[in-house]
Amino acid sequence: MTDKTIVTHNGNFHADDVFSIAALKSIFPTSKLIRTRDSEIITSADIVVDVGGEHDPETDRFDHHQRGGAGERENGIPYSSFGLIWQKYGLEICQGNPDVAKAVDRSLVSKIDAIDCGHVDSIYDGISLSQTIGMFNPTWQEDGDFDACFDEAVDFASRVLTRFIATAKGGISAKALVAKAIEDAEDPRVVVLEKYTPWKRTVHALSEEALYVVYPSQTGQWRIQTVPVELGSFEDRKPLPKQWAGLSDNDLQKVTDIHDAMFCHNGCFIAGAESFESTMKMADIAVNA
Repeated sequence: MTDKTIVTHNGNFHADDVFSIAALKSIFPTSKLIRTRDSEIITSADIVVDVGGEHDPETDRFDHHQRGGAGERENGIPYSSFGLIWQKYGLEICQGNPDVAKAVDRSLVSKIDAIDCGHVDSIYDGISLSQTIGMFNPTWQEDGDFDACFDEAVDFASRVLTRFIATAKGGISAKALVAKAIEDAEDPRVVVLEKYTPWKRTVHALSEEALYVVYPSQTGQWRIQTVPVELGSFEDRKPLPKQWAGLSDNDLQKVTDIHDAMFCHNGCFIAGAESFESTMKMADIAVNA
């Protein structure tokens, strides 16, 4: 049955209830949403989210505010309503692909759960997706309609969730291609990709020797990029030569003696040339610098 009645609380909303509804709407698109704290309506609903004081996936009750909460992951991050719904429906939302469902939980769902539950030690500084969702609420100076604002937030969250799923699928598909490139590398310090694919996580997992990754750009030229010492780090295993920093075109061509060298970022983490052969020359210079 897809014509389900879904209930969540009314008033001020957060990322966990917004993303919960976005997730449910992806598999129950004709469902009816009611935002209320009326206990009779909650009891009669098919699915209850972030309200009601009960967690029972068998009866589609997904609250985490009751005493003792609703459990936590192996890494200690507690479940909010979004995580509880993802436990039951995430695999279906990801079309039966468990690797994609796990990747989305790791990159999106668990982060929202952590912030909602105050478990923020592992969350990066800066504005978060949870804060962005929160800004859909009317401010104290606005006479906004909370339900209308909630609907806008759900539409936004639905697009974000779709992109996280697509990104997870792309990352998993890329893993095999990057692993093959590592295996086939003539010099283990230089990994060559026939087309650009997300590579950092796989390179870190499979190669301690890789210093640079060479790949074609979307515009037809080629790039060489440094491998960071760890994921998310701005420190590289071996930066590109300092004398290349910030140079482009003729200036870079004179320094490298490569006729079609195009640029080197001032941070010495990426450079490029028109041709594959020239980019490999840049890699050879960098490796031996």
